[in-house]
Amino acid sequence: MSALKFLALAALAAASPLEERAKKPKSFLKDLGNSTWVLGNEIWNVTQSRQYANKLMYKGADRVGDAVGHYVSYNGAASDLAWTSAAVVDSGKDWINVKFTAAEGDFYWVIYDDLAGAYQYFVNHNLPTLGEFRTLWRLDNVSFPNGHTNVKDGELPPLAEYGDATNVQDETWEKADGTFLTKYDWSAFLRDQTYYGVYGEDVGSWYINPGKDYYNGNQLKGELMVHRESRTGDAVQLNMIHGTHYQAVSRDSFADGKVWGPWLWYLNDGSKDDAAARWEKEESAWPYKWFNNKPYQSRGKMQGKLVLSDGRPAAGAAVFLGDNNNPTLSTLDQGQNYYYTTYADEKGKFDIHDIRTGTYALYAWGNGGAIADVSTSFTQNDIVIRKGKNTNLKELTWKVTSGKKRIFQIGDFDRKTDGFGVVDPSVPYKHDLISDCPANLNYTVGSSATSEWCFGQSAIGTWSIHFAADTTAAAQLTVSLAGFSQGVSCDLLLNDFKVGNITSKSLANSQDTYRGAVTAGEWRLLEFPVAEGGLKEGANRLDVKVTRGSVWHGWLWDSILMDTV
Repeated sequence: MSALKFLALAALAAASPLEERAKKPKSFLKDLGNSTWVLGNEIWNVTQSRQYANKLMYKGADRVGDAVGHYVSYNGAASDLAWTSAAVVDSGKDWINVKFTAAEGDFYWVIYDDLAGAYQYFVNHNLPTLGEFRTLWRLDNVSFPNGHTNVKDGELPPLAEYGDATNVQDETWEKADGTFLTKYDWSAFLRDQTYYGVYGEDVGSWYINPGKDYYNGNQLKGELMVHRESRTGDAVQLNMIHGTHYQAVSRDSFADGKVWGPWLWYLNDGSKDDAAARWEKEESAWPYKWFNNKPYQSRGKMQGKLVLSDGRPAAGAAVFLGDNNNPTLSTLDQGQNYYYTTYADEKGKFDIHDIRTGTYALYAWGNGGAIADVSTSFTQNDIVIRKGKNTNLKELTWKVTSGKKRIFQIGDFDRKTDGFGVVDPSVPYKHDLISDCPANLNYTVGSSATSEWCFGQSAIGTWSIHFAADTTAAAQLTVSLAGFSQGVSCDLLLNDFKVGNITSKSLANSQDTYRGAVTAGEWRLLEFPVAEGGLKEGANRLDVKVTRGSVWHGWLWDSILMDTV
């Protein structure tokens, strides 16, 4: 071999390791000892201790400061996960996947070299039966003075305002001028979110959850999103992956290996336009092809058409794919598995894509509009989703009550307070708004507008419905509540004869009205028989007589109606 050729080969061999090293990611994990690690990339980095990530360096400053930082917990702050180890478990030329291990499961940070933020997910191994499970940031209140959800944007209350106010209930404070500070006004419907978070003039921290199948609950699942911590002033950014703030029953056990996520935690310069653009990018990429998890990647789709038994299409119906053969839990309270939501079109047709393979039940209910009179719901079990296949349910018949039997109805069946007085559908959470509803009210069917019926009832007094009937036949009174908080009871009186009641003795507390829910909490359907002769030919009166009151407690109205049977 010539000397020149030998030198060329030697040079090539020496160059190869350098080229391989150049392909390694710039993102990093450093073990500092004493259960402390630093992870990140050239754009940002986090210092993680046994419980808290208590330093976030971004754009030349620590964005946690005196705040708590990032952590994962269940059942409120009672059980913060404690990390026993951390390791890079996978990597590519421009990314790493860092796993933090705790007794309950593993939390992952997928860090790309050029990404301000990280993809995150959690894999269960030993979580207890629980209600609340969350990840969150508590950040510096100077860097992040503002909050944003899809329905509320602006300055979080300055910490000084809490010092001059009086605590009146759970994280709710009354100011000297009679207005209120409460974190619950920063709640929103979870499945409606695109991007949300906290931000300032030069920095923003956002959660982007394009795949929402790991959330518990249905379309009306309300949750606390961001808020000001009243004792420390921390700007709080919540990721309630299994939340309970507006529910009566939410205690679930989870299979080993259940995955929440991945979602994107995203940093930027505080621009909401940029965060919105990032949402669009993430939504179009979901489900993420890069996520190496076989059950996650095993997905199919479904389609069908809902037709009412009276021949009408179930136009606009809410459609929910949830637990199979689970009649004991409402769709809002289901949370062990994975869940999918959509709405039917004007012909009753619906489809859902990218469903994890498995066996589900299909649920549907009225969402106002063309089927606002439909008080029944639809359920079909044993819906099988197979990988890469389309499950075509074809035409499904939904049994409904004949509208010809309807005597009166106030409010659309949509499980919301939309259309009633005082409430603004664009502001679904507003503390003390229920106090604006009167103690006494008169409503005349046929002449009163729906808006004359207030959205919620709480104060001791009587709301009277005046209506005409042309029969004395047996009937059924149906009361549909969009939410209920214990502490208020009423009697339902037809022509001064008691036919039913609404009471805490029979309804669990879903914490909605006193936490400021004004559009929807947890839906309840109550049905009361009316004996023959209870109705009179001609003028009739139904009284909703509140006999026990409690400030901010009570119920949200969805609809109230009477049918002959």
